[in-house]
Amino acid sequence: MGVTHAPLINTNHPLVRALRRILLTFFGSQLALALGLTLVDSYRRRGKHPKPFPATEPLDVPIGPGQVRTYSFGDDLYADMLAAIETAQRRVLFETYIWKSDEVGEAFKAALTRAAGRGVEVYCIYDSFANLVVSPRFKRFSPRMRVMAYPIYNAGWRFWDLRRYGRDHRKILVVDDEVAFVGGYNVGSAYASQWRDTHCRITGPGVWDLARAFADFWNTQRHVHSRWRASQPVLLLGSSPDWEPHIRVHRNLPKQWTFPIRSMYLDAIDRAHKNVWLTHAYFMPDVNFVEALVDAARRGVDVRLLLPRTSNHVVADWLSRGYFSQLLTAGVRVFRFTGAMVHAKTATIDGRWSTIGTANIDRLSMTGNYEINVEFIDPLMATAMEEIFVNDLTNCEELSASEWAARGIHRRFTEAVLGPLRPLL
Repeated sequence: MGVTHAPLINTNHPLVRALRRILLTFFGSQLALALGLTLVDSYRRRGKHPKPFPATEPLDVPIGPGQVRTYSFGDDLYADMLAAIETAQRRVLFETYIWKSDEVGEAFKAALTRAAGRGVEVYCIYDSFANLVVSPRFKRFSPRMRVMAYPIYNAGWRFWDLRRYGRDHRKILVVDDEVAFVGGYNVGSAYASQWRDTHCRITGPGVWDLARAFADFWNTQRHVHSRWRASQPVLLLGSSPDWEPHIRVHRNLPKQWTFPIRSMYLDAIDRAHKNVWLTHAYFMPDVNFVEALVDAARRGVDVRLLLPRTSNHVVADWLSRGYFSQLLTAGVRVFRFTGAMVHAKTATIDGRWSTIGTANIDRLSMTGNYEINVEFIDPLMATAMEEIFVNDLTNCEELSASEWAARGIHRRFTEAVLGPLRPLL
């Protein structure tokens, strides 16, 4: 005779039902508030256009046998990227998170198509999720181009494997293994003049690391489309005999559970003794990251955080504000970019260290997505990044501790309700 065991938890018990209702109400209120804020923000933005903002002219910095050029205005960057594609003779590696089907997006598509038509090997990668709203017509490419649309869902039957959920958030262009571009800029007309972002152009030995990053991603992810398995050769790159000690490329690789960019930041902040200046689009750090900034400020380091006053994701703005009290109390200075979206992911420390890349300070970038940042250990490069930061400050409003302490009760309530969402974003 079989033995019937009572369930470990009686789901019909009044306390269990009450707890379930409380949890559903709590998390439901968070989602409802987030949705409401998004809808209201979308309504307010209708018909509004970003205001002009000060942009730093492209700056050239020699590093070893190569050179790094920084960009803080999209038109300048796109002109150089398109010129590089037009002069390509052997190979173009192009990877982007967002690829709009507008005037700028069409210009890149046409340039890549022409390059493939004249016999250049053209490899392209874009993220399918980020381009859901892009016309399917735009996504039809020349058969001479090798194009990978990184899939929306990449886990297959392994839905429990968190390593397979990262988005491809990288932005890379490498031409003929001689010149490379990397940074925060996606491809689209709005980014050309309406968003403040940062990108860089690299020549010299540092180019090989970016080409290798593209090749590794292509070779490990090309199975995502069955039509690529047999029809397209694997992209192969040889090793580079050159080494540039002042430039290091860091790649977050969710599939390998490897996230060095966060460690790069924490190590640099812990070393700081003069200044830590960070510019970021979204700021939702983990506890250790916040503590590193607070510790630096308390030991006398000039810690400054430059964020958009209003970003393109209103929920991210509210989540960021939840950190302001702790940071301001410790002496961290918070500056908010006005009139336009600042999308840069950069930092400069002590006049010696700087970074430009694709990773935001949030969970998705630090421990979730495929990201790439270039670390520069070079005084001239740090000086160039400081010049960009100082210029951006002319378009910022500093948030004082007294001003923040005087904010309304509804703001405090919204921050508290949305706070538990931080680990998810």
